[in-house]
Amino acid sequence: MQVLNCLIVEDEPLAATLLKDYLSKVPGLRLKGVCESAFAANECLRTEVIDLIFLDINLPHMNGIDFLKALNGKYQVVLTTAYHEYALDGFNLNVADYLLKPIEFGRFLQAVNKVYDKMPATPKREAEQEGHKFYFFNTDKKKIRVNAMDILYIESLKDYVKIHTTDKSIVTKFQIGEIDRFLDDERFIRIHKSYVVNCERITAYNASEIEIGAIALPLGRTYKELVERKLKS
Repeated sequence: MQVLNCLIVEDEPLAATLLKDYLSKVPGLRLKGVCESAFAANECLRTEVIDLIFLDINLPHMNGIDFLKALNGKYQVVLTTAYHEYALDGFNLNVADYLLKPIEFGRFLQAVNKVYDKMPATPKREAEQEGHKFYFFNTDKKKIRVNAMDILYIESLKDYVKIHTTDKSIVTKFQIGEIDRFLDDERFIRIHKSYVVNCERITAYNASEIEIGAIALPLGRTYKELVERKLKS
C-alpha cells in the first residue's frame, strides 16, 4: 500500500486529537503535521511533502473553502466540518470526501479508501537483483526497466516526471513528491521543488547549485540544509 503523508488543519483541539487517533490506526497514513490555521498549513506545505489534507472549514483568519481554492487541486483533500451546507462547494472543488462532525471511525476509513481510489496506479518496484535495485516505469504503453544506479536526476513536469539516466530519458505519470517517496533509496535526495538527484552522481555543489557532470541544477533554499547534511555524511 502506498504511504500517504497527511496534514490535519483543525483549530479545535478535541477534533484534531480524534483525527490523529484515527490516522494512527490506519496502515499507510503518516501524520506530518497539525495546523490550527490556513496560514500555518501553507507554511507546512512549503517544507513537507504532503499527499492528503484533512481540512476543517471554520478556521481563523481564512476559512477552509478559500484555502482549498488557493491550493489549485494540488493535494487530495477531505473536508471536516459540523456544517453540511458547504458540501456542494467542496465537491465542486473536487474534494475526495466531506466528513460531518462528530466523525465516526468507519466513515473516516471510507473517506481514506476514496482517496486511494482516486490516486494513479503506482509503477511496479522490483526487489534487488544481484545487489542492484531496479524499477519498471509505465511509458508509451509499455513498462521500461530502469536501474537505480543509472538514474542521474529526475525532473518535475507537473503531473509527470522526466527520469534522466546515463543512456536515456523517459517520461512517466508521477508527481515529483510521489516519486521521491516511491524510490525509497538512500542514494536519492530532493534538492528542489522540481528535482530529485542521485547523490552518487553528484560531481560538485555550492550554496545554490548541484552539478552532475556538465549539468547544473538549482539547489532550493528549503532543501539546502538537508542536502548539505546528507552530502557531508
